[in-house]
Amino acid sequence: MKTLLKPLATSRAASKFRGVASTSIPRPFVDYFSMNVNIAKSFTTDSSRNTNTNTNNNTNTNNEKEDSDTTHFGFKNVPKTEKEKLVGNVFHSVADQYDVMNDLMSGMLHRVWKDYFVSELLPVTAPGYEASHLDVAGGTGDIAFRIAEKSSQASPPLKITILDINGSMLEVGKQRAITKNLWSNNAGETQRLSWVEASGEELPFEDNSFDSYTISFGIRNCTDIPKVLKEAHRVLKPGGRFMCLEFSHVANPLLRTLYDQYSFNVIPALGELISQDRESYQYLVESIRNFPDQRKFERMIREAGFGMVRHEDLTHGIVAIHSGYKLVSKK
Repeated sequence: MKTLLKPLATSRAASKFRGVASTSIPRPFVDYFSMNVNIAKSFTTDSSRNTNTNTNNNTNTNNEKEDSDTTHFGFKNVPKTEKEKLVGNVFHSVADQYDVMNDLMSGMLHRVWKDYFVSELLPVTAPGYEASHLDVAGGTGDIAFRIAEKSSQASPPLKITILDINGSMLEVGKQRAITKNLWSNNAGETQRLSWVEASGEELPFEDNSFDSYTISFGIRNCTDIPKVLKEAHRVLKPGGRFMCLEFSHVANPLLRTLYDQYSFNVIPALGELISQDRESYQYLVESIRNFPDQRKFERMIREAGFGMVRHEDLTHGIVAIHSGYKLVSKK
């Protein structure tokens, strides 16, 4: 079994590939992460970087076929024109209790997953290089704040744009950023963080704008996933890195059965108890089962134009990290 610290060398090598001078991970970050390694080792499975992981031959629990005008919303098929509004209603409903529910639903594991995810991305920048990062579906700021805190010594400062289609989630994120002293609503101050309310399917940015792009537990809620991936590729600079943290598919039959029992019986009940909203959490569970498995999603990332694509399973495939680069085209 691999530890969580071993793959950090990959991030340093990746910065060389981008044409940015490689730098060591800041000592405080390594010390912080070392404290969590024993916990993380208990929940992390072997890497599937070589894509030879024996993933299950998954099919959607909902076996109804989608036609060109419909898409899935949980286990239901709905018109594509309606999904964005339906998903928006879900996240408007859960925004205030979103972080509390994440802790309860995952037993705090989501914090370990996100810490590791960010460790795989860093370092984004290097001394003297003004880098920019885009965090899509980043409303409450979980990933962006980790990146900001772990790159706080970067000079010049790393610029981080947090984009979400849901205004309620962004408002929660802004309040959290103020509490953490990461952002101020004073227009006269220079800000490291900026906030954009927009869709990941139609990013309001020029081509080749960002050095790195993250999307965490958000892409499965998008109506047109291939379009999201193509937009990510478009706005990244040549050599820029795409990273996605998302729920995935468990290969072990026994663990998968236990996971399904927990997901369908416990999570909606927690939603009803804490947020008085069972239906939204029922949708979130169903959306996970409809998301492509690890290998299929890898193919989708390649089809969007990315190279050096790979994935890594965490917690036996309950979640997976997917990564790819916008390669420099040869002319």
